[in-house]
Amino acid sequence: MPLLGCIADDFTGATDLANTLVKGGMTAVQVIGVPDSALPEADAVIVALKSRTAPVREAVAESLAACEALLSAGARQVFFKYCSTFDSTDAGNIGPVADALVRRLGCGFALANPAFPTNGRTVYQGHLFVGQALLNESGMENHPLTPMRDANLVRVLGRQTDGAVGLVPFATVEQGATAIRRAMTVLKESGRRYAIVDAVTDAHLLAIGEAAAEHALITGGSGVAMGLPANFRAKGLLPERGEAAAALPPMQGHAAVVAGSCSRATLGQIGYARDHAPVLELDVLAQPEAAALAAQALEWAEGKLGAQPVVIAASAPPEKVAALQAKLGRDAAGALVEQALSTVAAGLVERGVRRLVVAGGETSGAVVSRLGVASLRIGPEIDPGVPWTYAEIAGPSGGLHLALKSGNFGARDFFLKAFDA
Repeated sequence: MPLLGCIADDFTGATDLANTLVKGGMTAVQVIGVPDSALPEADAVIVALKSRTAPVREAVAESLAACEALLSAGARQVFFKYCSTFDSTDAGNIGPVADALVRRLGCGFALANPAFPTNGRTVYQGHLFVGQALLNESGMENHPLTPMRDANLVRVLGRQTDGAVGLVPFATVEQGATAIRRAMTVLKESGRRYAIVDAVTDAHLLAIGEAAAEHALITGGSGVAMGLPANFRAKGLLPERGEAAAALPPMQGHAAVVAGSCSRATLGQIGYARDHAPVLELDVLAQPEAAALAAQALEWAEGKLGAQPVVIAASAPPEKVAALQAKLGRDAAGALVEQALSTVAAGLVERGVRRLVVAGGETSGAVVSRLGVASLRIGPEIDPGVPWTYAEIAGPSGGLHLALKSGNFGARDFFLKAFDA
């Protein structure tokens, strides 16, 4: 039975969370979609949904169904994972899903903390920073699906919920777990449903995790999960596993990257890869037909597949994304890229690719679904927040190593270093 049951609103976020838990010594399995059978055995089970940009009602229904499956399997605590840049709109989906989980668990209160200092995400006086920039000045204000134009998370979450939102400020967090626990209790007793909790360092996240040891529900990015394995270990529920928690089968087969994210980080990674590996950048605006784009990419890849990765990208800067959305509509534009790249990924696997990096949350969801992956075993970390995973796939070819990279994550040389890890 899992100790920790997790619900992630996209696939890359799920692997990010699983990576954090594995580094803490927990075994972790990522399940794709709401499970309809017995859950795999692991200390932590993460149900990966494609609910971040889904209609609110659908996101809530899927999240509740995932929660029921985890509770039925015996999970002792539930974690709702969303992006470290708090990706959402004023309509949701973070607030509505969290509201539904609070009601289902009958806990009345939950903390909210997306901080991930290792990747430059910090929360100070309730404001989310990306590096040294406020969230709304970090490039996230141009996100094609969830533009973030307010860095004050108390306000952002407050617009998404009918509950009150409070703040546990930096000065309190600096005092440690006992002070944080006391502050959250005061907020709950004063009628607050949520507390945005400041965090600037990993030490803050560990203290927050310790303070929430008895919480039925925790919400946040993967960073706040850093302190959770120690809670279970302190109760005698989690043995010391060390590096064995991240063991995967040996790698084999050809290497490839497919990228659909339009984030600054991913665009920089594509730029770096141009000087070191074969790179094809698809012009979706010039050829807005998924089948034709996929055929072009797979024809280009012929003769190039091997130990060195090939990179196939449909990523684009904000002005090109805006032009495509104006031409096709926002949803249709996104669906086109997802369909094209998932077809490309399936074609690459048919051609012997067994080591595949996918960049972008929506793209990762489409690729994993197209490949028919049911679950992922979580392995060693490549860069902060991005581990290698292993999936059994149908057919005689055996398993597939997958790295599902959030668009904003990874060093500039990520597309090359992943295959050296």
